[in-house]
Amino acid sequence: MKALSSIISFIAITLLACQSKGDFKSINVEEFETLIAQPEVQRLDVRTLAEYKEGHIPGSLNLNVRDEEYFKASADSLLNKNYPVAVYCRSGNRSKKAATILTEKGYKVYELSSGITGWKAARKAIE
Repeated sequence: MKALSSIISFIAITLLACQSKGDFKSINVEEFETLIAQPEVQRLDVRTLAEYKEGHIPGSLNLNVRDEEYFKASADSLLNKNYPVAVYCRSGNRSKKAATILTEKGYKVYELSSGITGWKAARKAIE
């Protein structure tokens, strides 16, 4: 029953988030957790490598958005435009910047509005 609920939530999030270029959806911790439970969703941590090494959401790739040119150049080699991207940073500021860049490049993006700070406060898994 929980799996069915997760699938329904994912479909609802996907249908509600019709995105055009430069448009992404900010979601809360619970929605983000439901979203990343889907195997096709790509997890992206856009903090620095040092921050990433201090703890990150399991299964996340790391691509530092502070180096914007590298971020833009590397996104296409790390991510698949056919699958949604779930992006986060420390508090939600850098992830909004990354989400904007990615949607302008044609990705479907969901951004964790409270960042990993909110994720940790909700006592969600970190590795």
